[in-house]
Amino acid sequence: MAAREDSAARSCPRPQEAGPLLEAVREREAQLEARAREIADRERALEAAQATYREQAARLDEAEKRLAETLALADTAADRDVARLVAVYEAMKPKDAAAIFESMDVTFAAGFLARMKRDAAAEKAYSISVVMAGRNARAPTR
Repeated sequence: MAAREDSAARSCPRPQEAGPLLEAVREREAQLEARAREIADRERALEAAQATYREQAARLDEAEKRLAETLALADTAADRDVARLVAVYEAMKPKDAAAIFESMDVTFAAGFLARMKRDAAAEKAYSISVVMAGRNARAPTR
């Protein structure tokens, strides 16, 4: 047992040799504590950023929902307006409707004709064709 104690005593640094080693351990401990504080600060900043992100994402989702509802209302209102115009054009005399349709862009006018009842659309389309073909009939050819 004395041999073991003697061996242990030889492997342990003497107090005068332990000073620099103890100082190095204390310095490393201070560095690790500073690093731990830095990591804790970063974690708090990250948690705050995540909370802000979640809050902004929730606001964005709500804004998108309101926008979709507004667009749906606008689409419904536009559809009702177009349906009213279609009914007005269907009720008009073909010659009067043809004058209006002639001034419209072809694609725009076609949208109205597509929504009209078949008989009314055919009558209006024929009238439009007659008006458009006839408007240049008197133009000089040379």
